[in-house]
This record gives sequence, C-alpha cells and structure tokens, in this order.
Amino acid sequence: MKYINIANTDLQVSNIIMGNMRIPQLSLPEAENLIRTAMDEGINFFDHADIYGKGKSEEIFSEAIQMNSSIREKMILQSKCGIISPEGYFDFSKAHIIESVNGILKRLKTDYLDILLLHRPDALMEPAEVAEAFEELHASGKVKYFGVSNHNPAQIELLQKYIPHKLVVNQLQFSIAHTPMIDSGIALNMKIDQAVNCDSSILEYCRLNDITMQAWSPYQHGFFEGSFLGDIERFPKLNEVIDNIAKKYGVTNTGIATAWITRHPANIQVVLGTTKAERLQDACKGSEIKLTREEWYQIYKAAGNIVP
Repeated sequence: MKYINIANTDLQVSNIIMGNMRIPQLSLPEAENLIRTAMDEGINFFDHADIYGKGKSEEIFSEAIQMNSSIREKMILQSKCGIISPEGYFDFSKAHIIESVNGILKRLKTDYLDILLLHRPDALMEPAEVAEAFEELHASGKVKYFGVSNHNPAQIELLQKYIPHKLVVNQLQFSIAHTPMIDSGIALNMKIDQAVNCDSSILEYCRLNDITMQAWSPYQHGFFEGSFLGDIERFPKLNEVIDNIAKKYGVTNTGIATAWITRHPANIQVVLGTTKAERLQDACKGSEIKLTREEWYQIYKAAGNIVP
C-alpha cells in the first residue's frame, strides 16, 4: 500500500480509501469482515457522510468494528455534512454544521474527526458563518482538519477568504470513464466537446494550492450509471485494453482502473465504494502499480478521448 501526506496536516494516509456509503446493505459480521480486510490490506483512511443511510452507515461501522481507543488510533476518519436528504437542499449554517458533527461523532463513537468535508456547495452559504462553525469545532477538538467535496476553485477561494484553517481536501468524481478534470487541458483550443472546460481547471487549482484530491466513483461512468469494468457492450475497446494491461501486471481490471488514477502525479486518493472484500483486495493491488506513460494514455484513448 502506498501512503502519502495530506499537505498542511500531520496525516500519513493510504492512497486507497474505504468509502462507507453502502455498508448499511451488510450485516454486522459482513461489515466487520470488510473493514478488517481493508485494514489488513493497509487502508487506514475511512470516508463517511451524515446522509449515508441517514447516519446508519456510521452506526454500523462503529458497531461492526467495536470502536474503542486502540482501534481509533489506527484509523483516519473523515465525514461530510451539508446535504439535507430526502428534502433535497443544502445547509452550511453554523447550527447545522455543528449539529451534524455532534451526530457524526456520536454514531462513530469517537471524540473527534480527522477531517470534515462540506459535501456539496450551498448556494446560500455565508462563509463567515461557516468559519465560525469550523473555529468552534476545531477549538473544542472535535475536528482536526477541514475540506470540501464537489467544489470549484472560486467556491473554495470564497470559503478560504474567511476560514483561518487551510482547506486540505476536495473530493471529486473521477474515473477512466469520467475525466472532465483532464479533458479540456489535453484538448485545449480545439473545436471539439472535449475542449470544453467543465470544472474551472479544478485539478490544476488543487495542485497549485496543495489540496489533496479524492476520487469518488472510481469505476463508474456518468452519474451513477454503472461500472465500465466488464461492460463490453458500451466499453469494448476500453475493457480490452485494461484486460491486456492487467495480464501484464498480474492483477484484475479493478487493480488497473485503480492504478490509472493513482498514477497521476497529483497523488489522488481513490475512494472505494464496494461492499465486497475480494474487490477491495483487487483494488488495493493497484495502489503501487506505476503504469507507463504509454499505458496510461492508451487507457485514456480507449475510453473514447482524443490525444491530439
């Protein structure tokens, strides 16, 4: 397992993250097996959100692992807040952020979070109010570091203007079949759809500002439209190329799809959403594989992208 430092923190983290959105689908023994498998593979970073299972994922996680101080010190715990579901709106008010964190800590059976992320941008955000919430949470020891998820550069800049704490993480959708973060840069000044800048150059912004990126839905295409791995009907060439490269490295297609993301010099963490221990292990085998430039671009082109 490869480990990286999250800039401006004391956190040494695995470049593979166990995401916990789907663990409410598991029994407690199944959840425990998945978590312990992750730890045995070297994963030390676990991602949550207060809306996952309406908080049930955090409860199941702590109960399955029988959370205690000795286990807690081996883990880096991250959670997210700000989405009000199923009503369908966002809330970055001070009261809601603090209430959310208190609920998260109670469900996870811990005194603190290593990182708290604002889940999706709140158009009605008052950045000074967010800053007050963050300051109170940090001063009380409930949150060590802060970040965002699905935020563009201007939204981050607006928050950072008011927040004294450095925003250290941005969690974004990224996979071989979902690459707007790199497409426009490669196709700059070309009159094709790929050249359209859909995300305000967020990858370059994060690298310039020492913000660690985390890739969610690393094996999905579109917005929860399913996995491209093994989908030979819609992605025949991509699967052919991935399978051939997987044979070379002696891993599965999941390992290569993971390695394609971790190969990027931005040191992007990969958020796994699987509930299957075997697939988690397959993904971890890609943690340290360094694809050649030729292989990386071969996969990128096989996904239907243009390299001028």
